[in-house]
Amino acid sequence: MAHVLVIGGGVGGLATALLAARRGHTAELFERDTRAPGTALDRDFFGWRRPAVPQAVQPHALLGAARNVLRDDLPDVYAEMLRLGARERHELDWFEVRPPELPGDEDLVMLQARRIVLESALATALRAEPGVVVRYGEPVTGLTTATRSGADRAADDPGAADAAGGVEAADAVEAAGGIRVTGVTTEAGGYQGDLVVDAGGRRGGIERRLGALGCRPPVVERHRTGLAYFCRWYRLPEGMDEGPRRPWAVTGGAFAGCAVFPADNRVFAVTLFVHTADTTRSALRDPAVFERAARAFPPGEAWLALGAEPLSGVLATAGLDNRWSALVDECGPVVTGLVPVGDSITHTNPTLGQGTSLALWAARRVARTAHRDPGSGRFAVDHHEWAVRTLKPWFDFQVVADAAIGERFGTRAGRTGTAREVAALFDCALEDPDVMRARARVRHLAEPPERAYADPEVRARVARWLAARPDYAPNEVGPDREEWEKLTAG
Repeated sequence: MAHVLVIGGGVGGLATALLAARRGHTAELFERDTRAPGTALDRDFFGWRRPAVPQAVQPHALLGAARNVLRDDLPDVYAEMLRLGARERHELDWFEVRPPELPGDEDLVMLQARRIVLESALATALRAEPGVVVRYGEPVTGLTTATRSGADRAADDPGAADAAGGVEAADAVEAAGGIRVTGVTTEAGGYQGDLVVDAGGRRGGIERRLGALGCRPPVVERHRTGLAYFCRWYRLPEGMDEGPRRPWAVTGGAFAGCAVFPADNRVFAVTLFVHTADTTRSALRDPAVFERAARAFPPGEAWLALGAEPLSGVLATAGLDNRWSALVDECGPVVTGLVPVGDSITHTNPTLGQGTSLALWAARRVARTAHRDPGSGRFAVDHHEWAVRTLKPWFDFQVVADAAIGERFGTRAGRTGTAREVAALFDCALEDPDVMRARARVRHLAEPPERAYADPEVRARVARWLAARPDYAPNEVGPDREEWEKLTAG
């Protein structure tokens, strides 16, 4: 089995170390923060300053894909989350009468909780895991390396050795990744391992560290979203364990949207999102303006009318992008002995809530494969190919979805043509259980959209729904622009 060194103690890092240990490996985790997540949830969530993890105080959604990893591979973590107050919500609970269950419906369940609940449950499990050492307050400062021999490199890439002889073969494989990471350094010293996992996220500095080693740069694909988010946290009144099931929790118009995120222990978040160039953007930082604007949307009004207690100010985030980073290029691995998980592979904008699911998938994959010669070029290529096959389609889906929202908000134009038909699918789902099931299978990463939405029955139902509503205009929920300007005027 392997000794795995994990850089970063966020969700991806915690899960990687724990899953690796549960598969018989040993693991050491290095985290710059001096403290671990605890069970005093409100204290840690609202009072813990985490500049390296600004998204920690934003709403998170644990989709069915993430829930399935926890349920199947980390049942104690799942049980601890429920004990700490996380709640399950089935997508088909939207309907007054639950439609007859079909195979796969058991996967369409969201786990509603703040990020700190998942982090706390993972940290609790790690403390009891004998195969893991967690080093808080000990950030990684560098990587240790070895240059692989020509024979080792040729063994990693037999095709390159067959294509050329002697020095030429060694040179061909050298181009595919002659530098192997063998460990990490911190201010306390050096640590050796069989595999180093980069779970440091998009701010972790891995590109700079690889450059210092003389590696070729990672292949990065980046798409700006043009969206800004404003969130405020609340708690339902004592004795009220749940908020309203209706209206739908996410609504939007041509220039702004509103979403409500129920979480744990009667806590929920209201989020407004606008284009980064919107002139009203800065006004939404004012709590009074924020609440007026939120109440102009059906979900915001329904939840805020319950007399909930505000728990925070307005928390803003912007400059978000969708970012894909690969450690394999057209020449092969840019480095071996190091693989990324979580935001280090794919950082996705939160509109679809995919981030935790994709991080847990990658963590589980590392744990299941770390015994397969993890320092080799073949291992690096296999991990990359798995990520392209398994994670990249969902990244691409996020990019397309965000581009549509950003264009709508930026131009304030209504949807027509194909875009109108796509919007109709989501509105039709609120009335038709079969369409809702297809939508939920995509939402929970159980089935890709090109397959779920291409189902002839789903397409026929949406077409009939549209035909019955010739005047249907999507994205008209909420205030018009004149009213919005008044609401945000101070």
